[in-house]
Amino acid sequence: MATSKGQPQRRQDGSTVVATNRRARRDYDILDEFEAGLVLAGSEVKSLRESTVTLAESYARMDDGELWLQSLHIAPYRHAGTSTGHDPDRPKKLLLHRGELNRIKARLDQDRLTVVPLVLYFKQGRAKMLIGLARGRRKGDKRQAIAEQDAQREARHALGRATTAGATDSRP
Repeated sequence: MATSKGQPQRRQDGSTVVATNRRARRDYDILDEFEAGLVLAGSEVKSLRESTVTLAESYARMDDGELWLQSLHIAPYRHAGTSTGHDPDRPKKLLLHRGELNRIKARLDQDRLTVVPLVLYFKQGRAKMLIGLARGRRKGDKRQAIAEQDAQREARHALGRATTAGATDSRP
């Protein structure tokens, strides 16, 4: 599921997160990540700034040596006229260096992987997307990953409780 809560979130590197695909990290093992630019129309950029985007069902496909993002829904800009709007479900071209495209194509051909969008954000005023080469998880793999996350969370909480208890203990 994509998260978009109306107001974009700021990251430490100065970028503004528009939407996050949390479902991708649950359903896939992310093997490699790439930052890609997007070719967008003006009304699409304005809609993105309002965080009216759905990442949940989107994926990327290689076509003639180019990477195209499919099923990314960007809602029409509400202040645009009828003739200046955009098609909300049109394929969007992802901009990557030729070497990165060749590496992705080789991995897709060699292994049974898919390209999934992870995060959509603005960096220095330009729309960027973090995409990942991913392998699908089976139901048992998902359960194991959730159990590992729960164990790590409990360990962090226990460690946090131990350090705060030690800090309040003022024995000589």
